[in-house]
Amino acid sequence: MPKCVLILSGKRKSGKDFLKDELKRLLKDNCCVLTLSAPLKKQYALEHDLDFNRLLDSSDYKELHREEMIKWGEEKRSKQPSFFCELSAKDAETKNQNNDSVIWIVSDARRPTDIEYFITKYGREKIKLIRVTASEAVRTSRGFVFKHGIDDADSECALDELIDWDLEFENNDEDEFRSCMIKLLALLP
Repeated sequence: MPKCVLILSGKRKSGKDFLKDELKRLLKDNCCVLTLSAPLKKQYALEHDLDFNRLLDSSDYKELHREEMIKWGEEKRSKQPSFFCELSAKDAETKNQNNDSVIWIVSDARRPTDIEYFITKYGREKIKLIRVTASEAVRTSRGFVFKHGIDDADSECALDELIDWDLEFENNDEDEFRSCMIKLLALLP
């Protein structure tokens, strides 16, 4: 069982991966990163004869397949909403079976069902919901370009109206990042 589950959510190019990497650097061996997209991408790559590793990075290769991969993932989720969460959690439990002081970082929650899965399985008291935000101008400077069918789909918008965030992590510049990081670290057990 994890000591705490940090669930990160945010729009494309808001800085979720940057935050995850910084947390991983600070927490060292006391954390385990779970990605909900990795099992999705792995299965999608297998079924469509694609390069799984290239689907994991932020390359143009992933962007070429993003729209179809999202549709495919939605079909899987419509049959079993927690499918990808279960795969990630099972993998993390296996890796950390002898260490109950590990903090899990779910780096890419996108839907209410993702959050519901972790709350139901591990209890709300262990869950910290973090919404990573950045202005559209900052996201654009990081390479964001709005794409219809992606940036207005559930994979990007389903958590927009959630108001029960433990922390809204503003990530427009270094000062905001540092200030929010202090607040985030204070939430950890």
